[in-house]
Amino acid sequence: MKKIAFFITLILLITSCGSIKSSLKNIDNNAPVPVVGKNNAFIITQYSKDKKYGYDKDYPINIYYRGTKNDTINQKYFLDALAGPKGEKITYTKLENCCPFPTKTSDMGAGFLDVYELNWEGLKKPIILYLNIYERGQLMVPVGLSLKKI
Repeated sequence: MKKIAFFITLILLITSCGSIKSSLKNIDNNAPVPVVGKNNAFIITQYSKDKKYGYDKDYPINIYYRGTKNDTINQKYFLDALAGPKGEKITYTKLENCCPFPTKTSDMGAGFLDVYELNWEGLKKPIILYLNIYERGQLMVPVGLSLKKI
């Protein structure tokens, strides 16, 4: 209950301050809507060359979920497309929501990033990725990861 009250208070604070600007740098409303392949994962064809992509809260992976009834399914579709740098099978866990920002795609006028921890066998320190379901952007494989072999 305290968590819900905190989020409501935070959203009211953000939406009441019309001058708050988004710090997100890689929103592209013209990016294609992601497509799910036969393996229940997004079809991704590009690799990012930007080391900040996904690893920095100002450069999240924008996986826009509108058009689905499940606001967490696109994170699964995206993460299930990935593998470690040598094709290792990854596991992932959602850690938290963070980093509120204003957005026109939310009924509340604000959104949060989803923070995921990725692991695979032999990895010494887990990888942290920031995912954004409220905005669109070109989906790419973050630096240091690869695509799962089908």
